[in-house]
Amino acid sequence: MRRGRFRPAGAALAAVLLAGCAQFAGPAERTAGKAPPAQGRGRDLPAVVDHVPTRDDVVFLTYDDGAERDPRFVGLVRERRLPITLFLTDTVAGPAYGHFARLRSVGASLQNHTLDHRSLRALPYAGQRAEICGQQRKLNSRFGVRPHLFRPPYGRYDTTTLRAAADCGIKAVVLWRATLDGDGDLTYTRGEPRLHPGDIVSVTAPGRTEDLLKQIVEQGLRVGRLEDYL
Repeated sequence: MRRGRFRPAGAALAAVLLAGCAQFAGPAERTAGKAPPAQGRGRDLPAVVDHVPTRDDVVFLTYDDGAERDPRFVGLVRERRLPITLFLTDTVAGPAYGHFARLRSVGASLQNHTLDHRSLRALPYAGQRAEICGQQRKLNSRFGVRPHLFRPPYGRYDTTTLRAAADCGIKAVVLWRATLDGDGDLTYTRGEPRLHPGDIVSVTAPGRTEDLLKQIVEQGLRVGRLEDYL
């Protein structure tokens, strides 16, 4: 993975963010880090990450299953120019793909979260490949995108998952170090209970996104585009 191309933000950028303007910056087995240097049918296995090593003062906001369908969320992403990442499951997000097309049009990235949200760990290779590659095809057909990031349902995976993901064109399996819950609180899977540069945040309560943005700024951070760092 490579470092992002964006310079650290200062107080001026934080003030701009709070004013509602741009804030773009250019855990299993829940052990994050780089996947073992094995091969999956001639392919390197994808990296498994919950944190991206970087010197940039950025964190990454991710959302699963198309949880946020409030039209006002589209406005928030557009007004704040938020480079969020959405991991979509076809059976959950499919009925509202038009909504996600609008989010994509204002800068959201659409990535893979399987067809049916089955727990993949211990499934045979063929079943895991069908879930991952099937959603690759769905997203490519609907949006013309070929995701290179994948989040396994419930954060559960095994080596077979990594092989199947590699064979479907996935470059990184994305977990999370912090979760934003319905009370607006951040909980952490490991380490010090505060955000650090490079942390990946799973936002399970999208309606609390604005509160989260305030916490991010208070800690001297900003939101980065995950795809630019993986």
